[in-house]
Amino acid sequence: MESISRISNLLESARELTLDAAQAARSSRTTTRSLPTAQLKKLLDSRNDREVLEGLRRVISMMYRQQKTLPFFSSIVKNVASPNIEIKKLVYIYLIHHAEQEPDMALLSINTIQKSLSDTNPQVRALALRTMSGIRVPVISQIVSLAIKKGAVDMSPHVRKAAALAIPKCYRLEPTTLPQLLEYLTTLLGDKQYFVAGAAVSAFIEICPDRVDLIHKHYRSLVKKIVDMDEWSQLAVLRMMTVYARKCFPRRTRNVKAKDKTADLQDFYGEGSSESAFEGEQMVILDPDLVLLLNGIKPLLQSRNSDVVVAVARCYADIGTPEYTRAAVGPLVALLRGAQDIQQVALFNIVSVCLAHPDSFVKYASHFLVRATDTAPVWELKIEVLTLIFPHSPLQTKSLILNELEHFSRGTNKSLVREAVRAIGRCAQADPATAPRCMRLLLRQISSLDGTLAAESLTVIRHLIQQDPQAHTGTVVRLAKNLDSATDPQARATIIWLVGEFAGLNGEDNIAADVLRILLKGFADESEIAKRQIVLLAAKVYLHHLNRETEAQNKPDEEREESSPPPPNSEDHPIPRLWNYVLLLVRYDTSYDLRDRTRLYKALLSVPQLASLMLLAPKPAPQAPSPSETRKGFMLGSSALVLAGGGGVHGLRGYEPLPDWVEEGREPDSKLRNQGGAANEYGEEKRAVPASQLLGDGSSSQGGRSNGLGAAAAAGTGAKTLDDWLAEDEDEDEEEEAAEEGGEAEESEEEEEESEEESEEEESEYESDDSKAELEGFLN
Repeated sequence: MESISRISNLLESARELTLDAAQAARSSRTTTRSLPTAQLKKLLDSRNDREVLEGLRRVISMMYRQQKTLPFFSSIVKNVASPNIEIKKLVYIYLIHHAEQEPDMALLSINTIQKSLSDTNPQVRALALRTMSGIRVPVISQIVSLAIKKGAVDMSPHVRKAAALAIPKCYRLEPTTLPQLLEYLTTLLGDKQYFVAGAAVSAFIEICPDRVDLIHKHYRSLVKKIVDMDEWSQLAVLRMMTVYARKCFPRRTRNVKAKDKTADLQDFYGEGSSESAFEGEQMVILDPDLVLLLNGIKPLLQSRNSDVVVAVARCYADIGTPEYTRAAVGPLVALLRGAQDIQQVALFNIVSVCLAHPDSFVKYASHFLVRATDTAPVWELKIEVLTLIFPHSPLQTKSLILNELEHFSRGTNKSLVREAVRAIGRCAQADPATAPRCMRLLLRQISSLDGTLAAESLTVIRHLIQQDPQAHTGTVVRLAKNLDSATDPQARATIIWLVGEFAGLNGEDNIAADVLRILLKGFADESEIAKRQIVLLAAKVYLHHLNRETEAQNKPDEEREESSPPPPNSEDHPIPRLWNYVLLLVRYDTSYDLRDRTRLYKALLSVPQLASLMLLAPKPAPQAPSPSETRKGFMLGSSALVLAGGGGVHGLRGYEPLPDWVEEGREPDSKLRNQGGAANEYGEEKRAVPASQLLGDGSSSQGGRSNGLGAAAAAGTGAKTLDDWLAEDEDEDEEEEAAEEGGEAEESEEEEEESEEESEEEESEYESDDSKAELEGFLN
């Protein structure tokens, strides 16, 4: 009979599994179809769990397709007491979504949810707590607070994690419950389970990020648990620890005296002198607890989550030393193997680190070579990194970078061409030793048919010439010869401006006047930007002519006679005639801006001293900073670093910079971090507690009810493990052997002492007999 009943049970279970599988297959095929409202209500009101589950699935599907599901509220809420956990989950999802629209109906289910908080299944308890905190009805804020209080001391860590995640929801629902929530949060921060502590840190950041006093006694335990946490908790802990370090660990530095090896050997033998030592750079002294944090998060650099890697790099950059930051360079570069969106965000953070530590990226130069599949933001940032590491690279790497930039400067993508030419200019400015090669590369491009390439090349050439004008006189002459082949308006304007800057060299032998004469032949066909530079060139040439005449008149008569005599009429000189011709040409030009500029120059030239101050003043050498210089100061991993680089000084709304380092002497006492027994939770000192110790503690705590062994015996027994017992047995055996040997030695010593005493007694007896005999002889 038992075998028949067993077979029938197996057949029944197989039938149930078959029906479930068929129902699942049918629901997967027909879920997208919406049933009529009456049929859905019939499914929801059914007594069969399978039909109710089918109806709930269809309603949830409609809800996420933005269809009206509010009419089913009453039919769904009454299933909240179902013992089926799958039905409970779907009811809770629906309840959280529609509780604000039907608060009265939602309140009817609160009692049932409260009963679920005492369920024997921890998954049901956690789900009930999550649902109750997700119902955004202010009336139940105190009920939610009590549920969090109950969940914070639950035996299941999953329920405690749900309680920690419910704290921010309760705070947003009713901010006046903050004092109660802080008590629960303090308890959860010290939880021994790492995923509970991680959720508690997330709640801490949201409701009270400034209360660092709550972190003191849990600091070391959180540092040791961070490796085991999930990615979201790791991000929260890293963010919180960065702020905590700024507020609790002052930045201490000291001067380090560096010595060479010979001086060290002399000091070793006592022959060194104090003159061999010299002061080096300042070294940062890190607090031991800060070193614990920086070393504890180092394994996270191997995390599979790119955001965690960036967060660790942010910690090292903001609160660590350059040595720690260099350790994060390799993992940051490894992020470039990911998808394009991850590459772009990673490159923004890499550029930010590279601005401070460019030499650390030199060995990874090949990772920043532009690929054909790279998007525009990606190759812009890659080229920027190449220019940043260029002055710190060896000759082979410099040649590789310049060849790469030269190749892309001849491409068809105008944006890439422009960026490559600008990068060549930045490389020349950063490393003067390679400036001649960069100049040769750029001079090859000025005759290009591509106007964009020629214009950008000339702009960069102009910047390089202004760095050292005296060494590039021949370059300006070469550029002037290419005026006929230059067709781009910006390129022609740049060449004309450079000729005007060198118009005062070599006096009458300068080519500026001749260049002006040639340009005036086609003045009417020039672009407006070129016309402006032609007028400026004419003003400078004429001003230099006036200054030379003034100097000639101010010379003594003897020197004036030795020098070549001036022309009889200064108006017959070619330069004034060119200036007058320019005035006539501009007078009938259609551009009012050009006419106004010319009248301004004419008025200035009537006072040559004032014109010299304005037109011939030395121009400062232009600098071409890295495009990401505007992003300096933004935190790594922040959206402001990516989106607000050039958009403003303060970044995006909601961006909060790190606090300044706490002043030395105003930091909290380090003894506060010794509380809580953190060293025995996750540290090396942790060991299993034997039952004998527990028994020993129990017996010692009974006080007067001792069983006669005594407090000392109880304490000695309770503190021993199996290894201690074995070691004690060996010690006892050794002691017994030593005691036996000692006993034999003592017996031999006692025998010797007894024999000595007997001999002394015999001698004393002999002496007494002799004395008696002498006395008797004397009396006789």
